[in-house]
Amino acid sequence: MWRVGRALTLTFVAAVLVASGVFYGLVVLLHVQKIDTTAKLDAKTLFDLVKLSFGVVAGAGALVALVVAYRRQRVDEVGAHREATRLHTERFSQAVDKLGSDSPAVRLGGVHALAGLADDAPDDSLRQTCVDVLCAYLRLPYSPDPGEDPAHIEEHHHYLALREVRHTILRLIGDHYRHPKDTHRSWQGCDLDLTGVTIDGPMDFGSATFSDGEVSFNNATFSDGEVSFNNATFSGGRVDFSSATFSGGRVDFSSATFSGSYVDFNNATFSDGEVSFSSATFSDGRVFFVFARFSGGDVSFRYARFSDGYVDFGARFSDGNVDFSSATFSDANVLFVVARFSGGNVDFSDVTSPAPQGLLAAVGTPTPAGVTLPSAWLLPVP
Repeated sequence: MWRVGRALTLTFVAAVLVASGVFYGLVVLLHVQKIDTTAKLDAKTLFDLVKLSFGVVAGAGALVALVVAYRRQRVDEVGAHREATRLHTERFSQAVDKLGSDSPAVRLGGVHALAGLADDAPDDSLRQTCVDVLCAYLRLPYSPDPGEDPAHIEEHHHYLALREVRHTILRLIGDHYRHPKDTHRSWQGCDLDLTGVTIDGPMDFGSATFSDGEVSFNNATFSDGEVSFNNATFSGGRVDFSSATFSGGRVDFSSATFSGSYVDFNNATFSDGEVSFSSATFSDGRVFFVFARFSGGDVSFRYARFSDGYVDFGARFSDGNVDFSSATFSDANVLFVVARFSGGNVDFSDVTSPAPQGLLAAVGTPTPAGVTLPSAWLLPVP
């Protein structure tokens, strides 16, 4: 906020300029050619001058009152924000203390308290802080399941309780990314750092929107349960699955839309379980599978549509089943230039569009037994 003197000076100058502009405009509109002059000051003119003087004084007073009222409003707003920030900080400290409790039930209370704080945060930076703490909790190391051996049954129950805390955080993250951006409880636009986390249970990002910020699953491990990105939208920012490991369960990207973001699966490993990109749409942005390893399990791009943007499948196909059947490659830069086919089954059957760039050269001649190509791709070019 400006000082009162400066604010009043600028307000008066602005008022004079506006009044002068209005007066000049009226003179032009009324086609006034000349202003009459008189050497005598009669009573009527004197009275008009007095009224004008009082009008100027009243206008100046109104401007002063307006500036003072504006400053008072701004001071009240700043004070309210400061008070909200103070209360947020107090609640934040209490919630973080709960996360450090030995009791899993108290930790659950801390998780929900932090999620509520993120929803009610006075500004985006405070919301981001709450999200960062929840993500950091997921990245913390934890002891593996000791099993159901009667000698370790208490440790097993404690492990399951803490596992429930981690799964609750994942569920809350998915819920908040489904809310439309700029609405209450929406975390869209926040950075989400899940680097190196182990996702060993259900996680639902279905219909979530990643439209801004950075989302990282770098080095994450998807080892059990079902993780759903079904109908999710990747339309901005950066989403990082580089070096992630898909080693069990099911990860579902079916009907997802990649329409304007940078999505990185470089060096990811698909070694077991099922990963589905069926009916996904790659219509813009940049998606990379460079040096990804398809070495087991089932990965499906069936009915996927590559209609624009840039997708690089410079991957290693050495085992498992990778299904591109009925996919559509049209008006998109889809590259298999540095891909390697050394085992497993890769199916391009029922694809009617031209072969992606570099695919036929990468497959080689004769076509390996596990690779299925449309007959039209194998015909000599006329």
